[in-house]
Amino acid sequence: MTPEIITRYLEAADAKDPQAVAACFTPDGTVVDEGETYTGRAEIAAWRTALLGKYTFTSSLTGSESVSDEEYRVHVHVVGDFPGGVADLTYRFTVRDELISALLID
Repeated sequence: MTPEIITRYLEAADAKDPQAVAACFTPDGTVVDEGETYTGRAEIAAWRTALLGKYTFTSSLTGSESVSDEEYRVHVHVVGDFPGGVADLTYRFTVRDELISALLID
């Protein structure tokens, strides 16, 4: 079962709310997306804000799995005006103290 914090992250991302996305992370949380690393809530909020200005897209959850007590994989199908137009992504979450401590998107 996917932890509530991951569900909250996905809902905040779908709502296009960078501050709510950032609030899902630990203060020292990290995101790695497209080869770039973002550390801390301010950088994570700025990353989400930049995405909103860069592309228009929709996403849908296609599956999830627990890897361990702290690690989860979530599979997301994304369609938008980015290069290629369609992507199937795996979000690799690490959860600590009921918040996301790390997210790797590949």
